[in-house]
Amino acid sequence: MIKLFWRFGLLALAAILFTWLADRPGTVTIAWLGREIQMSFVVAVGIAVLAAALLWFIWNLFRRLVHSPSAVRDYWRFRKNRKGYESLSRGIIAAGAGDAIAAAKHAAIAGNALAEEPLVNVLAAQAAQLKGDHASVKRIFEAMTKSPETEALGLRGLFAEARQNGDVTAAMTHATRALKLNPRLAWASSAVLQLQSIRKDWAGAVATLQQQAKSGLTPNAESNQKQAALLAAQALAIEDKDSATALNLALKAHKLDGGLVPAALVAARIHASQGSPRKAVKIIRSTWELTPHPDLVEVLAHTKPGDGPEPRFERVRDLVGNAPESLEGIYALARAAVAAQRFDVARKILEPLLAAQPQARICALMADVEEAAGDKGRAREWLARALHAPRDPMWVSDGIASPRWIPISPVSGEIVPCQWKTPFEMLPQQQTEQLAGPAVPLIEVATAAPKPPVIELAHLPDDPGLDPDLEGSELSAGAPLKSP
Repeated sequence: MIKLFWRFGLLALAAILFTWLADRPGTVTIAWLGREIQMSFVVAVGIAVLAAALLWFIWNLFRRLVHSPSAVRDYWRFRKNRKGYESLSRGIIAAGAGDAIAAAKHAAIAGNALAEEPLVNVLAAQAAQLKGDHASVKRIFEAMTKSPETEALGLRGLFAEARQNGDVTAAMTHATRALKLNPRLAWASSAVLQLQSIRKDWAGAVATLQQQAKSGLTPNAESNQKQAALLAAQALAIEDKDSATALNLALKAHKLDGGLVPAALVAARIHASQGSPRKAVKIIRSTWELTPHPDLVEVLAHTKPGDGPEPRFERVRDLVGNAPESLEGIYALARAAVAAQRFDVARKILEPLLAAQPQARICALMADVEEAAGDKGRAREWLARALHAPRDPMWVSDGIASPRWIPISPVSGEIVPCQWKTPFEMLPQQQTEQLAGPAVPLIEVATAAPKPPVIELAHLPDDPGLDPDLEGSELSAGAPLKSP
């Protein structure tokens, strides 16, 4: 419609122009080659306009003739590309539907028509995967890594192939290369972090977690919690060799996660050994308020070496109070009372728990109290009751119960919270002896988690649970808990 108005306007202007010229007559004389030509001014203007139009037409015709070969070539290229994109679209749909034959057919057509299109390689790789041709899949993805546009996609394909074939080293090589190429690749970051965690490369894993938080792949709160766990594991690993560095790492972990018991234990033990019991008590108190744990009480009781059971009992009572409400507080105070030979106090403290079904550790304490009172019959009754009592709390990571704290899941190798709680189910004793070094899948998370057993390992609850000589994906036993 707008073009129509423009054309109408131009015609109107031309009519007005010629009318204006007709009202103002004049003569144009042309002298050329001994001849003289006279015509009216209006006729001269009309001839000039027609000549310009004729020249414009001749020029366009000449230009079309000159460019006709390229125009024909462009036309056929357009038809070829359109056919290629149609085949590419149909091939992607066929690959999504699982039709390997159709996907391969359309991939070949699209490859001939669209040699520079990256999606053609993707379709060809999918078709080869559907056919089970892993050699072709690997070749295609390797070719994709040579182009900056498709390098990341090719690395992910090679990573998936290596993972499927069980080639952990190659998979991690591809993931590391992809992560350097783009730090925001979630799959590469997760794979590298998992390998670093299983290999106990705590410093590298912390750096990866910081990069994840910086890139927005992990929320800050989750990243801080995982960093704290890895820092605590690193502190535990070097506590005997380099106490100064271990203290620094433990304090960093405690700052990131104030309720992390292993970090508080390392920091408190080192402070106590350095003659700073007040700092040790301060850390234990802050952690106890968030996560009550019996090991915190044990370290608190020994913050001053040389003290007897009575001063230790007073320190424990100062921590948990005269009438603790939490189960861990009751157990800790009663245990300290038994150690101080205050058996009547211990009986009174445990009395609120005896009416229900007390845990096995509570029954064991009552057996000590009754035996100290001289009633061996009642003591044996409490010991028999302990055999069938509810289980004591343990460290539980990803549904797997263990008597020691571990920073990574024994199921998937991921960094997951290890909680102090009552396990759901226990393994038979003969099976627990075989689980000191459970195999951990390096990259893939188990699709169906097993029922949560108890792993009877040689560590006490604050040990990171990984050996310095760890090879592959095996977790082994470590050093026992030290008393300050």
